[in-house]
Amino acid sequence: MLAAVAALLIMPAASCDKIGGQEDNGDNAYKPLELTTKASSYIQKGNTFTFDFIERINKEVKEDYVISPLSMQFLLGMLLDGANGETAAQIANVLGYGAGEVDEVNKFCLSMLEQLPELDKKTTLNIANAIFVDDGWPLNKSFVSTVGKYFKAEVSNLDFSDNAASLKAINGWSNTHTNGMIPKVLDEVDQRMLAYLMNAVYFKSQWVNQFPKESTIDEAFFYEDGAMGKVKMMKMECELPYYENDLFQLVSMPYGNGAFSMMVLLPKAESYTANIAAYLKKADWNKLRNSPSECKVDVWFPKFESKFKIQLNDILSAMGMPLAFGNADFRAMSPYADCLSFVQQDGAIKVDEEGSEAAAVSVAGMLKNTAVGDIPQVAFFHADHPFLYLITEKSTGVVLFAGRYSGN
Repeated sequence: MLAAVAALLIMPAASCDKIGGQEDNGDNAYKPLELTTKASSYIQKGNTFTFDFIERINKEVKEDYVISPLSMQFLLGMLLDGANGETAAQIANVLGYGAGEVDEVNKFCLSMLEQLPELDKKTTLNIANAIFVDDGWPLNKSFVSTVGKYFKAEVSNLDFSDNAASLKAINGWSNTHTNGMIPKVLDEVDQRMLAYLMNAVYFKSQWVNQFPKESTIDEAFFYEDGAMGKVKMMKMECELPYYENDLFQLVSMPYGNGAFSMMVLLPKAESYTANIAAYLKKADWNKLRNSPSECKVDVWFPKFESKFKIQLNDILSAMGMPLAFGNADFRAMSPYADCLSFVQQDGAIKVDEEGSEAAAVSVAGMLKNTAVGDIPQVAFFHADHPFLYLITEKSTGVVLFAGRYSGN
């Protein structure tokens, strides 16, 4: 979706084929997300992460790509719940959140998880989280409870020594939660891993203004290196939100009831996608996304499919969280959690005359810390000598009473 390209020319083309959406004021009317002031600030911080992430991918990758910054934010959010100290601080900083805001971040993630899929009845949006754990190497109950409550994460135990069965479960989860668009994320299961943390995002919707199929023909496509090829080009003339500046042209093509849209940024002469990615990182995103105004636009837009896979260790380290891949502290996740072996993302998209279908799966592999001793099967707590005690409130941790008992 982020790699989509459009041409806006003055040649005549087929007119819009409206299917509703913006004109549908029935039981699918557009309603904005309901967010607290604090949650709204996280949206802005998330956008800062998003455009930094996009620019780095755009520099790193030479071929077409499709990524989901949202999927990566959910994955890093779960990792943040499992991190302590400076490791947690670095992850929070990369996401744009402040230290000590984990509880508020969790509530924000839950709000997005619950509200986003309900915004448009003509759009299918599924967001899912899962953790697959090597059997016999438990996660902390508090961590499991937190990611279950705020990320609705499924936590499953697998025998990683049974590669075939574990692969079937993990890849099967990816296949199911992307509607078959990403059937495989792993080639093998590594027994050195404590757990695989996963997020999947699946999107499918129809354009408000569909491209007439009979207008799709082969047209020339000019690549950044000057070479020319042929693509299936969809065409229509339509009233759409449009904006341009010295760097690019922008058109926004809405889906369903208008809750979601594809915003396409087309470089002008002497400009490239890298210039736009750098611009987005520095621009006032709220101002830019509200700049387009309705006008008649003659749209030529390629019909395409893309698949993409990338390992993100170096990019995430460069963004500010190198500790997670080295001298990490993920003991809030498990006493057996060492550090991240890898973080990767798979993406796929299909764009045609009717609409778009896209999916992404983000995966983090957490290594085992095998130096930790076995957890005893039976724990003995014999309060046979002086001790201190606290009475606390669960959600805030506030201490109501504290004392010492010495047997007197």
